[in-house]
Amino acid sequence: MAAAYPGESALVAENLVKTYRTGRGKPPVRPLDGLSFSAETGTVFGLLGPNGAGKSTTIKILATLARADSGTGTVAGIDVTRHPARVRRAIGFVAQKSVADPMDTGVENLVLAGRLQGLSARDARARASELLDRFALTEQATRQVKTYSGGMARKLDVAIGLMHRPAVLFLDEPTTGLDPEARAELWAEIERMTAAENLTVLLTTHYLEEADRLAKRLAIVDHGTVVAGGTPEELKNDLRGDAVIVELTGDGDPFAALAALGRVDALREVGGDGRTLRARADNGAATLPLALAALEAAGVIVASATVARPSLDDVYLRRTGHTIGRAQENYELENAS
Repeated sequence: MAAAYPGESALVAENLVKTYRTGRGKPPVRPLDGLSFSAETGTVFGLLGPNGAGKSTTIKILATLARADSGTGTVAGIDVTRHPARVRRAIGFVAQKSVADPMDTGVENLVLAGRLQGLSARDARARASELLDRFALTEQATRQVKTYSGGMARKLDVAIGLMHRPAVLFLDEPTTGLDPEARAELWAEIERMTAAENLTVLLTTHYLEEADRLAKRLAIVDHGTVVAGGTPEELKNDLRGDAVIVELTGDGDPFAALAALGRVDALREVGGDGRTLRARADNGAATLPLALAALEAAGVIVASATVARPSLDDVYLRRTGHTIGRAQENYELENAS
């Protein structure tokens, strides 16, 4: 069953399953394997997971760009299978790749998007002017999009998705490829936009900080299913105590280090991800010296050691057995071959 959240649900995915055939003699790929969630109206809901977890497939199904093999979905109360045309009128969609015509100006792209959505020429120009001002693009409005920076082009993409005042906006990995400054600027714009437009946003991301900052509630996705859901604070607070994180040098033996940390009674949930070792402790500051002493006694060389409050990466590790960074690396390696 989809998780029950307070308030009216603007988005519901119920046991979505999707399988793709990859070619003769090759096993099928199942990006969605019973995925379920619901998002309340007027909030940002995040799907957090590495590439390949099923996030983009979920958005495509809810945006009527693909059909599920089984399961149901509703957007703004509209069944995505029975009434796809109505769903398309109710949503804005910002894909991972830009949809703007690089040879046209910013204002030309916006007006065209508005006209395609049924706005009159006058209303399209007025809406375009409003959005250019909101996204601080007025000075660049008459420049060709090919001259825009990555951050400016991404803000224009979001503005295009908002031209017809949708009830729901899909943002699929909106800040991938942006530098930290441009990413932070777009986060601020998304926060202001959500309040100003009073719309529901479905955000997919593999950036932990992005999900933590923007999403009121989120679902952690792994191999096509939701493994945990709630507010970022609820998910982090569910991990009792502190995180103890140890980075080994190139000469450090991860196996010996894991064995040494396993002998420290105050540590629990000891695990490793390459040369990064993690554990939990009720009092991290008091336990860290004991952990370092155990590692020194085992002859393990430590590069750094820190104590931190639980993070979403800790939640992801607890629920899946691996960090989101490692899962992302594995995906990239698999798809590079």
